[in-house]
Amino acid sequence: LPVAMRRFPRAHVLMTELSYFLVERVLHNSVNVMRRQREELRIPEYPLYTHSEVDEMAPRFQGFRYDREVEWAAHHKSRTGARSPTLEFRDAGHTLGAAGVMVRGGRETFFYTGDVSFRDQTLLRGARFDGVEAEVLLMETTRGDRAVPPGFTREAEAERLLGCIRAAQRRRGSVLLPTFALGRTQEILGLLALWMREGELREQPVYIGGLGRVFTEIYDLESHRANRNHTNLLLHEALELVVLDRDQCGRLPLGRGKLFVMTAGMLTENTAAHALAVRLMGEARHAIFFVGYADPDTPGGRLKAAPPGEPFLFSPSAGEQVRHCELDDFDLTAHANRDDLLEFVGQVNPRVVVLGHGDDEARAWFAGEIGKRHPRIRVCVPGPGETVEM
Repeated sequence: LPVAMRRFPRAHVLMTELSYFLVERVLHNSVNVMRRQREELRIPEYPLYTHSEVDEMAPRFQGFRYDREVEWAAHHKSRTGARSPTLEFRDAGHTLGAAGVMVRGGRETFFYTGDVSFRDQTLLRGARFDGVEAEVLLMETTRGDRAVPPGFTREAEAERLLGCIRAAQRRRGSVLLPTFALGRTQEILGLLALWMREGELREQPVYIGGLGRVFTEIYDLESHRANRNHTNLLLHEALELVVLDRDQCGRLPLGRGKLFVMTAGMLTENTAAHALAVRLMGEARHAIFFVGYADPDTPGGRLKAAPPGEPFLFSPSAGEQVRHCELDDFDLTAHANRDDLLEFVGQVNPRVVVLGHGDDEARAWFAGEIGKRHPRIRVCVPGPGETVEM
């Protein structure tokens, strides 16, 4: 966003009101991450923008409620009597503030799903895309390469996670749940809070990262504005949250069934989650449970692929490690499954579908299935930077 705003220095930035409460913290955190990666990954271009630039552009951010049609033409154009295109944010159910965007022009309509979840999560309810119709549909395809197993339910998967946590604690092992700071952290904390309230887990401190704590407080503050379940469940009140930094991770005793919900979903280097993973993976009593995606080329992805008892390169800083701990992967995604997205295409009934945000295999699956079910719809699978005529 800051790089784009350099090209359009007078542009205003329109977003959902819930994103408005998050955007500056996300951008400032990205500066910190890029500064670290400049040294670690030797990317001289980083950071792509600075803290000062974020502060300077913040007054141009504007937040809008969901389901409100907004005129967005430049003032000098609308003043001449030209009709303004409109946009409308629709709740996407992915994370707090996530939205699909409906753009209406004089002759055509365009809808972009963004990242979307049609099914309820623990806290956030599913997307509210009812009645969406558009000539052009741009949609995510994240899970196009993954079929939903027969009989799978999110509730049963959560119960499986609960059982595995309890089993690890019975053997006096600690549990690490690597999570992304925004969205996944709060959904997992919501599960833990409900389980403790219901007596399914013993009440105990939950260790989290600092950025995860910040976003958790925003989730709590905006719970009344969000379309969510358990609106009265305030995570910072329901749980004893303890912020843990990387230095503290090396000194903290790991016995007695501690719970860590640490904000580095892929266990990137120089994070508390990475340091904890190194300490936990060597003992069979401990457990590391993934609840989201980890790129194969990250420490998290390499740990997922590592057979137990065999040396593997975890990361350049940690070197070779051997995994003896329990390791499992739980499908608690915030992305729509492919069948739901395919059904949505039929609902929207567009003239053109543009497939984005997915691996080649995922987009190819959608292209094939849309072609079979809706032969009159034109499917575009553009590459990065490619201009497509609609």
